[in-house]
Amino acid sequence: PLWRVFLDPRGRSTRRSYWLYGVLMLLGLGSLCHVLLAIARVPELSAEHIVNALLLWPFIATNAKRWHDCGKSGWWSLMALVPVVGAVCLLLHNGLFKGQPGANRFGQAPLAADINTAL
Repeated sequence: PLWRVFLDPRGRSTRRSYWLYGVLMLLGLGSLCHVLLAIARVPELSAEHIVNALLLWPFIATNAKRWHDCGKSGWWSLMALVPVVGAVCLLLHNGLFKGQPGANRFGQAPLAADINTAL
């Protein structure tokens, strides 16, 4: 379910899921929120804080699952706190590096988990 993608940091996710939900969907939601807040005449700085607060947990959850897929702790998501370099490293690592094949301490490989739940 979609709520689990954005709200549950447990488990693993594929690079495809990361690009679709962790990057494109969050950018789209952020843009939509900015437009709606601009229509409501919320000051720009306040709108920025509101959008950041709304998208913080989904950002953490989607990134943590990608780190888990590589066999690392979701705490690596804190790398985003390092200005510019941290965000770029996070995007490149989570978007380009393959996950561990097979099961690891965070669960089954995402595609294997999808196949098993479909059966």
